[in-house]
Amino acid sequence: MGEFELIRRFFDRADRSAPAVVKGIGDDCAVLAPTPGWQWLVSTDMLVEGRHFLSTVDAERLGHKALAVNLSDLAACGATPRAFFLALALPRADAAFLEGFARGLFALADAHGIALAGGDTTAGPLNVCITVMGEAPQGQVLLRSGARPGDELWISGTLGDARLALEVFRGTASLPGEQFAQVRRAMELPQPRLALGQALRGIASSAIDVSDGLAGDLGHVLKASGVGAELVFEALPRSAILAGQDLALQQECLLSGGDDYELIFTAPPGRHQDVREAAARAGTPVSCVGRISPDPGLRLLDAAGRPMAERFASFDHFKS
Repeated sequence: MGEFELIRRFFDRADRSAPAVVKGIGDDCAVLAPTPGWQWLVSTDMLVEGRHFLSTVDAERLGHKALAVNLSDLAACGATPRAFFLALALPRADAAFLEGFARGLFALADAHGIALAGGDTTAGPLNVCITVMGEAPQGQVLLRSGARPGDELWISGTLGDARLALEVFRGTASLPGEQFAQVRRAMELPQPRLALGQALRGIASSAIDVSDGLAGDLGHVLKASGVGAELVFEALPRSAILAGQDLALQQECLLSGGDDYELIFTAPPGRHQDVREAAARAGTPVSCVGRISPDPGLRLLDAAGRPMAERFASFDHFKS
């Protein structure tokens, strides 16, 4: 199977219409049409075998996750997905792998109304790079730089299960089969919080997704906004599986664990009920876990408000 047959067979879906894509696969460039009065938002993420996913990962789950991690960036900015581009390096043109990969990729794409508009394929070590394009009404984009002292700090869903699955793979933790399947699903099939991000436009003051770990990702918001935060450890949302582990492992998974792809966001306290209603419309649970402060830095507190030792850092590709 040659390169162009591979593209035609697995990725060219010319029968699928997409309002933003005037011309997609088949020309030197895609032609996109923006919605009047809206702004483009663009993000790129790369997944490398052995670095971002295990060689044993199911191809369908890899297709899902490759797009999900990019859509999560759009969610953090309150964007509506429009189009994406796929650059794929393959050791060989394996039809069984490509069928599964494309199935997972397009199932998620169709669920969120985003079209594949182009890309590239080549031979090489397995590497998946996706660029997503979304839109948001002008002036309503959620950024990292809008948090203000007094704002409440919120998190969607639960944190830590993906990191717990990784620790099981590493042999540093052990779970019964059914529990391991659940946390492995969190690691391999993250769900981008697009509906929540869109519902928070005009309500949230800042947002970011949790890709590299809560402590580090929240730190990006604090730095961009020039503020600090107080985070209540007991308020951090976690699954019953993670809550059953020892405290040290819980702290590691909740504060340093990546691959959660939940949203961290801030909002003025006067918008508390608006946040609850937006989350309800999006069908996404949210938890208020702390508050933004004027003093720089992140302070971790226990349930009584006493400081806890915070020594956790997020994933860094060149330090980890």
